[in-house]
Amino acid sequence: MLEPDPASAPDGARQARAWRRQVASAFGSLKCRVTLGGIVALVFGIGLITALLVHRAEHDTLQTQRQRELSDTARTAALLSRTIVDLQRDLNAAVSRLDRATLDDDAALERFIDNRPVLRARFDSLFVASAEGRMRLLVDAAGTQHPNLQLNDRDYFRRTLAEDRPIVSDAIASRITGEPVIVLTQPVRGPSGIVAVLAGSLRLANRDLLSDLITVHEADGQAMLIVTDARGQVLAHPERSRVTHSLSDEPRLAQAFAAWVAQGSPVEPSGVDLPQTGEVVSAAGAAGPNWMVWRVRSEAELLQPLRAARREAIGWAAGLIAALSPLLFGSLWWLLRPLDLLERRAQRLFSGQLDAQEGWPVATGEIGRLARMLKQVAAERSQLEALNTEVLRKLGSVMTAAPIGIAFTRAQRFELVSAEFCRLFGHNERAMLGQPARMIYASDDDYARLGPLIGAAFGAGHAYLGDWEMRRADGTSFWASLRGNPVAADDPTAGTIWTVSDISDQRKQTEQLTWSATHDALTGLANRELFEQRSAGIVAGGAAARPATVVFIDLDRFKPINDTAGHAAGDAMLRAVAAALSSTVRNRDLVVRLGGDEFALLLEHCNIEVAARIAENARAAVSAIALGWNGRTLSVGASLGLACLTDEMQSADEWLAAADAACYAAKAAGRGVVRIAAEAQPAERPEAPASVHSTQTELRASDPALS
Repeated sequence: MLEPDPASAPDGARQARAWRRQVASAFGSLKCRVTLGGIVALVFGIGLITALLVHRAEHDTLQTQRQRELSDTARTAALLSRTIVDLQRDLNAAVSRLDRATLDDDAALERFIDNRPVLRARFDSLFVASAEGRMRLLVDAAGTQHPNLQLNDRDYFRRTLAEDRPIVSDAIASRITGEPVIVLTQPVRGPSGIVAVLAGSLRLANRDLLSDLITVHEADGQAMLIVTDARGQVLAHPERSRVTHSLSDEPRLAQAFAAWVAQGSPVEPSGVDLPQTGEVVSAAGAAGPNWMVWRVRSEAELLQPLRAARREAIGWAAGLIAALSPLLFGSLWWLLRPLDLLERRAQRLFSGQLDAQEGWPVATGEIGRLARMLKQVAAERSQLEALNTEVLRKLGSVMTAAPIGIAFTRAQRFELVSAEFCRLFGHNERAMLGQPARMIYASDDDYARLGPLIGAAFGAGHAYLGDWEMRRADGTSFWASLRGNPVAADDPTAGTIWTVSDISDQRKQTEQLTWSATHDALTGLANRELFEQRSAGIVAGGAAARPATVVFIDLDRFKPINDTAGHAAGDAMLRAVAAALSSTVRNRDLVVRLGGDEFALLLEHCNIEVAARIAENARAAVSAIALGWNGRTLSVGASLGLACLTDEMQSADEWLAAADAACYAAKAAGRGVVRIAAEAQPAERPEAPASVHSTQTELRASDPALS
């Protein structure tokens, strides 16, 4: 069959075929492919960067908020603890003025309570009960009553009599109103023992005390605070109907509560971060009443601004891509037009037949024509550039494959940099070439000190090798190993070859090893080695280093914890003691674990009066520890000995021995006390009690802060 002659086709058909050929040629051209590739890269790059930035921002926001929530919860728990302690102190202050004559006279007892309006205002009700359990007097919003009630069956009342100390009850139902209350008791002592009990109650259903604590730190109103006892019974809740229920019934905290229980239900004053899907949950213990403060915030609420910003960013990115795509296409089309002229000129570049401005034929297929042109140019110039090409190829391979940064400097400016060198410093090659070498150093002082060191090494015929802190383009710094060799030892103008490698990880590992060598792994406190170094330095400092005091601390009742609760409980108690001691000292003081259950405080520039106050605070902090463990509450005491550095002490061992002797005297005096060593120390430890005197020798069970 004969094919139709294209020339005989109608004009419309010929125009259609010509248009299709132009379209096919346009879409198959380098201009179009580069444009489409640029648009794809633009879409992918903007989308990826947006996603990564938003994801990182969400992660960082949640991490920051978790730390903030944990800190706020710990502060709220501390405030709650202080509030309960204040209430106990108020009751104790009233008890100290309550004599037997007042107790025996109902009218006098009523006047005694009426004359204490501040105490009445702090409690919903006050009552006085005899040691036999009969309620003598009740004062509440309804007035003064003499109800015929017996309290012998109340656990808090029995514990107050049995333990002879203030008690904070669990949440119980009031026998007067039937509402849930918490009762704080204070024993009234007579010559023969406890003669009565003064108590105050707080109504959980409508008491402002706990609700004030829930809202005192809230600036945005988005966090929910709940207070429970050590078993998880709700004492305070934004919804009053949930009071006395178990925290496991709270949907927003069920998972976190289960995790807390699995950890042994720790009443941790510093707070714990707990898992809860979709929520940020933290909890902290209130020392004293052994309550827990729970704080929960929704992750969705925290991330809502970021997610709105992400949607807005995606919209802007889409608009930006739509606006830039035509501009990119037009720019590339215009910029690549010289390829045609370049090809035509290159085909006759060495023919000598045409003038430099003439003879540029029209052609299509840029890549094919450019390849033929480059082959022709390469053939004509191969002999002239063969050596340079080989040298550059080898040099490029070395620079590209080298696992360390390589640079060549002359006159203290960069003339050649490798890809790894650029990556290390966060610059591209163009930004570094021709720039002064000073740009990569962390400080002018480092750069100034480096010059003489390099000159000395090169002058001795050696390569220079040293570690220096370097600076990246984004302003961050890192540690690098720097090695330099002169190109020509006898010609300083020939330049220098440098190699750079990142050693930040190695330095960090070295620093971690150094820290581990001077700190106790269990508690994180300084160990005996660091204590001996610091104390020896103080002794060697003479009069300029004084006054200085060492406090030797030996825990009381610690061994039964290991024996009955296990070594894991003992380790947890040692960590709690370390935290308690650290909270009582000054920033410059050193808290040390000497070994076992022995600790020490190294108080520099601290006279004996200040040291005695710090020691007493440390004793009280240790005594206040209430560590929840497998349904039990573990506690310890501490005996402390103080020794002030004197002229007669010739070594740190003598100094520590004096404090140890004072601690021994504290043990002998009944434990739980502070003893101060006299200036003259005995030769034998058993005689230590004769050379020490006491400060605050007895724990006061009547003081709620120490109970």
